[in-house]
Amino acid sequence: MIAKGMMGVMPELDVIAMLSMMMGAPAAMGWLAHFMIGTIAWGGGFAVLYALIPGGTALLKGIVFGVAAWLGMMIMVMPMAGAGLFGMTMGLMAPMMTLVLHVIFGAVLGVTYHMRAAPATLAH
Repeated sequence: MIAKGMMGVMPELDVIAMLSMMMGAPAAMGWLAHFMIGTIAWGGGFAVLYALIPGGTALLKGIVFGVAAWLGMMIMVMPMAGAGLFGMTMGLMAPMMTLVLHVIFGAVLGVTYHMRAAPATLAH
């Protein structure tokens, strides 16, 4: 998110501003909400659902999870934020860019989860 903002890529796609607006709160609360959703909600959800997520490796499971999170964002969050289904009021780049970011997030989540869970699994 920070790199996207610094590069000036898709300035109309400001998730922090969307979250802040939806909460009626300052930008700091948007950042906090985004962090909490990404770490606690999605991280915890991934750990709980790990065995049920399709994919032969942690990397693939993470990517599948990231795509599912993206789909939820496109169907629920974007319309609630006034951006329409799949954020189409912002053009085709919005869903494409967010899909790429969610795939990267999911891949990192899957690999990180595997690295953190592997020592515990090996100890038993």
